[in-house]
Amino acid sequence: MFKKLRTVIYHTEDLREAKAWYTKLLGKDPYFDEPFYVGFDINGCELGLDPDWKGFEKGNQSVAFWAVDDIETCVKTLEEQGAIIIDAVKEVGGGIKVAVVNDPFGNAVGLIEGA
Repeated sequence: MFKKLRTVIYHTEDLREAKAWYTKLLGKDPYFDEPFYVGFDINGCELGLDPDWKGFEKGNQSVAFWAVDDIETCVKTLEEQGAIIIDAVKEVGGGIKVAVVNDPFGNAVGLIEGA
């Protein structure tokens, strides 16, 4: 079901400050830089910065996203196995779909299709 780790997203209250910090740390500019999301390519994996806190709180604001072929089927399977949908499947642009579920143990599990 999971193909590979694709993206890790850190939710941040100050996107500008976080972008500057990671730009300095990584020694390169983000490849995607918008007011709603900043993305850095790190050897084929994405480190994303997201100012949207819906469904998150301090201490659980990081989400690793697993690449999947069929996100709707994957979410359905996870839900049948006891996962709770935190952020339903949505299109985020460029044919990319994402979703976040909590596993039965409270861990956020991100899913990404089309990336």
